[in-house]
Amino acid sequence: MHLPESLPKAELHLHIEGTLEPELAFALAARNGVELPYADTEELRRAYLFSDLQSFLDLYYGLMAVLHTEDDFEELADAYLARAASQGVRHAEIFFDPQAHTARGVGIGTVIEGLSRALDRAEERHGVSTRLIMCFLRDESAESAMATLDAAKPYLHRIAAVGLDSAEVGHPPSKFREVYAAAEALGLRKVAHAGEEGPPEYIREALDVLGVERIDHGLRSMEDPELVERLVREQVPLTLCPLSNVRLRAIDVLEDHPLKRMMDAGLLVTVNSDDPAYFGGYVGDTFHAVREALGLDPERMRELAANSFRASFLDDDEERRARYLAEVEAYDFG
Repeated sequence: MHLPESLPKAELHLHIEGTLEPELAFALAARNGVELPYADTEELRRAYLFSDLQSFLDLYYGLMAVLHTEDDFEELADAYLARAASQGVRHAEIFFDPQAHTARGVGIGTVIEGLSRALDRAEERHGVSTRLIMCFLRDESAESAMATLDAAKPYLHRIAAVGLDSAEVGHPPSKFREVYAAAEALGLRKVAHAGEEGPPEYIREALDVLGVERIDHGLRSMEDPELVERLVREQVPLTLCPLSNVRLRAIDVLEDHPLKRMMDAGLLVTVNSDDPAYFGGYVGDTFHAVREALGLDPERMRELAANSFRASFLDDDEERRARYLAEVEAYDFG
């Protein structure tokens, strides 16, 4: 009998820095001479309790201090890909945050080349195809984002899309209008976090001002019936992260998550892990958790898996997308 969690799937909302497990954090700290303010991995793991998005971000950015070299970024990405492959991931579109590294003296080339080493052999080693998405920190200036885009120009052959993440409230998508226009002119695809803690209006701005193709989170879209109608009509993908929503207190308990209602409404939703080292599970664990909490039957699980491939940036390889979708259709839940 197959576990539904091993259902073939794509992961479309995954921050590579958010896959830094305590064990690897301590190993890299030792390698790079970084002193962490925790006695051991257990004390660090106990710190992974958050009251909101900002309390998470404070720890998240602090721990990045252990990442220094191409080898570090390669090891981080390879560890994620191994875990993801064991939980049914066949395709991963991976976010990274260059500003969080360049601000502490790590060159953007070090980050991209290190991640790319792991991604270049991901299919051979793990059976996972990949894309890389460069995110801008929305609580930094638009000028900093534009400078980051400029710095990334020698590496555009490595980057499929741009995204927008970090602290949402008070930093509307429209702040990054010019940056996204410049990214589009360079041939990059566009996504953005919107409607996690920010209002439904941020989702509209991401679509209308930034021209994004996919909304990361989009949780609060359900507060606006007209917006829901539009998202259904245009089949705009939403990359939901249910375990993240509970850990960051956007939802009290998983049983209250609107995922099932969103599917019933006709929204094109996908399930992802966001920052799995911090939020209690990788994407297969997340599939298991929502199946149990929301009572999703096998066909609903199959729909979520198929949505993930349909929402992916595999437009340049429709044969591969069709193959992945056939695997989902053929999957035997036992």
